Amino acid sequence: MANYTAADVKKLRELTGAGMMDCKKALDEADGNVDKAVEALRIKGQKGVAKREGRSAENGAVVSLISEDKTSGVLLELKCETDFVAKGEKFQAVANSLAAHVAATSPADLETLLSSEIEAGKTVQAYVDEANANLGEKIVLDRFAQFDGGFVAAYMHRTMPDLPPQIGVLVELDKENAEVAKDVAQHIAAFTPKYLSREEVPAEVVEAERRVAEATSREEGKPEAALPKIIEGRVNGFFKDAVLLEQAFAKDNKKSVQKILDEAGVSLKRFTRIKVGI
Repeated sequence: MANYTAADVKKLRELTGAGMMDCKKALDEADGNVDKAVEALRIKGQKGVAKREGRSAENGAVVSLISEDKTSGVLLELKCETDFVAKGEKFQAVANSLAAHVAATSPADLETLLSSEIEAGKTVQAYVDEANANLGEKIVLDRFAQFDGGFVAAYMHRTMPDLPPQIGVLVELDKENAEVAKDVAQHIAAFTPKYLSREEVPAEVVEAERRVAEATSREEGKPEAALPKIIEGRVNGFFKDAVLLEQAFAKDNKKSVQKILDEAGVSLKRFTRIKVGI
């Protein structure tokens, strides 16, 4: 086992701007010697990345990849510093390559993804760092989602016509219905639900909403006898705002999203929404 600590890894990342897995590998090869690891990383092309490490990467793109049979899909966010780089072909090619890698390997989480090999002898983290060096901006991969098993569809939204999609939504239905999948995905893009169903809302979140509702009602001088009903009404209002299935449907606000799904005879198993930088 190499003689180094988590603090050494952190120091090496600060010195070089290299990814965590690359720093660990360099320290392994250098037997824990930080100076030698720095030298090794710089030889491998990490020089200059450190200068960008402290910068903010709030621009970028969301990309999606849906399988031909529509049973699986990937949504991935790649961030950069400027919209100039975000709209470039090279940056978008990197994002699409990463999405394809996720589709092919199904990583369990971000750390697994970053440490996996996208090319022979090259990890995803090294691939991102290489893009960092080639494009001259801080490039960050820290979010992706992958669905597999039902009918999967994506909706990509451009906030500006000359930029790549800044908002992406991935949905999974229990059976095929392309029209409903698209409509619900567009609704999610616009209305930003936090949860799929009421049952998914953490108990502590509901309790916090209940406390706020009670405190607000008392502050407003509501009658004590009416408080339970008022509090319950305000908590239900929270559910209608935050829970997808209870939201009023974008194309017909007289119906809930749940009603739209029921009428189509399908169920929404899960969804994810990614907006660049948020």
